[in-house]
Amino acid sequence: MGNSLVKSQLMDVKGFLTKTITTLEDFLNETTIKGFNLENEEDQSYIKLIFSNLRKLIVYSEEGLEACSVILQSEPFQKAAAEKTLYKIYHNCIEEFFAPKNDAWFENSRSAYTGRNAIKYYRNVPEAVSLLIKSLEGEFQRIREELEYYETDYRTKMIQSK
Repeated sequence: MGNSLVKSQLMDVKGFLTKTITTLEDFLNETTIKGFNLENEEDQSYIKLIFSNLRKLIVYSEEGLEACSVILQSEPFQKAAAEKTLYKIYHNCIEEFFAPKNDAWFENSRSAYTGRNAIKYYRNVPEAVSLLIKSLEGEFQRIREELEYYETDYRTKMIQSK
């Protein structure tokens, strides 16, 4: 891929990460688990798991945003570093959103064909949580489609270099 395309994608991802961080921080700063008045310990534990994953997403997104900023400021543009960063953002942020390692939720892959939201929960969640994830899902899907190339391309390069 040409430098201008990679640079353009990096700028797009930087904007996406900035918006994602702001949305997640606003939610977590304004919302408490106690404010949900959950009825049992299991529901409380599940919401704690979801909040833990949201905090991880913020950290991964901040790391990706910082990497994007550094690369975009460097002269000359470092295409290889940009591609590696986009791969890491795909792997750490996008995949973590759709399939969290802590199994806070899961992606129903069939939903993509129906136009419905793909994120499903193992238990009932408060509407505020559901609305937050729904508000993020469309952009995460768009960026996933943009960056899937780097996932396969980077892995191919790593295998070929061995």
